[in-house]
Amino acid sequence: MVTEGGKLTVFFEGPFWVGVFERVSAGKLSVCKVTFGAEPRDQEVWDFILRHYDGLKFGPAIEAEGKKKADHPKRRQRNVKRQLQASGVGTRSQQALQMRREEMKAQKKQASKEQHKAERQRRFDLKQQKRRAKHRGH
Repeated sequence: MVTEGGKLTVFFEGPFWVGVFERVSAGKLSVCKVTFGAEPRDQEVWDFILRHYDGLKFGPAIEAEGKKKADHPKRRQRNVKRQLQASGVGTRSQQALQMRREEMKAQKKQASKEQHKAERQRRFDLKQQKRRAKHRGH
């Protein structure tokens, strides 16, 4: 897969440290959220990326902005500094994470519904079997 760019944002959310991987591919943004637990050191984050990036489950892709034109190194440095000071996740990333949550919720609901239906059918079959056993002759 050809990836145009990626970004990792690590921030503190509740009792855990969370990392949000953003991946832009073919003009589409997809996001994956990872919970680290305790505050990860830079080396731990780098090691996590090297070992587990291929196994991450990114959510559905949403439309991303077009490619930005190249800017001067000083401006790029100021932008990096500004991004480091800003905490949290971008709005597009939040939307992608919300879409992923809703997708997982729908899948879980469907699986639960099927399991409930199978359990009801099993109980019905058992009841019918007992009923037939009662009506057999001696």
